[in-house]
Amino acid sequence: MNIEINKRVVARFEDLVRNRDVSQLDDLCTPDMVNHALAPGRPAGLAGTREFLTTMARTFHDDHFRESFIVAENDLVVQFGVRAGHWAGGDFLGFPAPSGDYARDVAFAYRLVDGRIAERWAIRDDLSMLRQLGALPR
Repeated sequence: MNIEINKRVVARFEDLVRNRDVSQLDDLCTPDMVNHALAPGRPAGLAGTREFLTTMARTFHDDHFRESFIVAENDLVVQFGVRAGHWAGGDFLGFPAPSGDYARDVAFAYRLVDGRIAERWAIRDDLSMLRQLGALPR
């Protein structure tokens, strides 16, 4: 349980997300990883995470952290910051959302086991994003 190693694992996972490169997913995550951030209907664990990462490029363009802070204690790591990008348009959480740029606060929480991600949670300000895109009134 090395805090600096755990922070680097999360940073590498973020690079993987940013580049849509799932080739290192098995190295960074446990085989039985639980991804609490997956939408209903996606496969569980690594399969659902892999599916999301390979399909998100269709709707989220240039999705990246504008700023990011990573804090860790033991095997728990939290990454907080502002994530920005371009939404291609379409249904988002049941709302028709036109294409456009967005920036929203996000926090990702991770539990690591032996230097690999075992659980992942996502807390995103989706309401702010929907308002920026004009899908909901401000």
